[in-house]
Amino acid sequence: MKYISCAFLFFISVNLVLAQGGLPESFFEGKSVVLVSTDPGSRPVLSWQQLADSVHVHLVEAGADPVAYFELEQVILSEARQADYARAFATRQVKNIILVTRKKESVSIHVGAFSGDGKIVTTTALFGLAGKDWNEAGSQLAASGKNTRSKNLLVIDVPEFPQISSQETARSEQKFLPQNPLNLEVFKLGIPLEGSSAENGALSYFRYDLLGKSQEAILAEQAAQKSQIQSIMENLYPHQIEWLTEAKTNEELVSDRVQFLLVKVEGRQTDLMQSMGLEPILGEEGQKTVVKYYIKLIVRDELYIGPEWDANVDWKVALTGFLDNLKK
Repeated sequence: MKYISCAFLFFISVNLVLAQGGLPESFFEGKSVVLVSTDPGSRPVLSWQQLADSVHVHLVEAGADPVAYFELEQVILSEARQADYARAFATRQVKNIILVTRKKESVSIHVGAFSGDGKIVTTTALFGLAGKDWNEAGSQLAASGKNTRSKNLLVIDVPEFPQISSQETARSEQKFLPQNPLNLEVFKLGIPLEGSSAENGALSYFRYDLLGKSQEAILAEQAAQKSQIQSIMENLYPHQIEWLTEAKTNEELVSDRVQFLLVKVEGRQTDLMQSMGLEPILGEEGQKTVVKYYIKLIVRDELYIGPEWDANVDWKVALTGFLDNLKK
């Protein structure tokens, strides 16, 4: 199994390509899952469900069979959560992933084949269109599909928002442990460098706050954060570490005495806590987008989130807090 990191998924050094190729054939003869990401600062204010309802008619007109809608931020909360959704999509025989992203000035719609594994999509270079709003983008998509006869019949008239069952998510969520791992002084802690797992993090690129970032901006952020992470680790982590710059199998990591991985996830605080089996913080504090670090023990596939909740809106504060809590 290839090592997949959530640690730096939000730094994808690949530029977005609109209208890459054409709509895949499976778009017209297979089920699609729609992942929606919307900027809460956009006007008029729409929830992601309302945006889904607005765009659904255009997807159907284009020839798609959108069988389920999910919020993108929920799907990409963590590597484990994303894998849960991927398994559910495979069980439901999904063939396509449609990504709807609403920024303050535009709405983009992208279409790609479902990868069939935990990546969900394997590239950011998907067929895509953008407009000033969902009607303009949706109309363009419908126009792109008008010359192809769709084999999708009995398509639902309104969007559906199913829940992934507890049975489907329990396998991963039960692995989060509110404690510190043992033997950190014996084995190395692998730390993936920015961009090292970019191909595995393609899905996160379509978040409203990340879509369309220039490669220059991404590289500048990568260089700055690498230096900051190194400084924090050197000051607060006394054991051996290994910087990871490329994907490796678990066997390769273990042979290099790397049995632990530092993983970073980002999402709404309430959602992250729920996904890790904790009682969530509610209200305004719970709605904040925060960063949380944890350590993955490769040989047992266990995820150690530490004895205290240390997520923070500032990743540097979150990492510092997590490393301090490792001493407890």
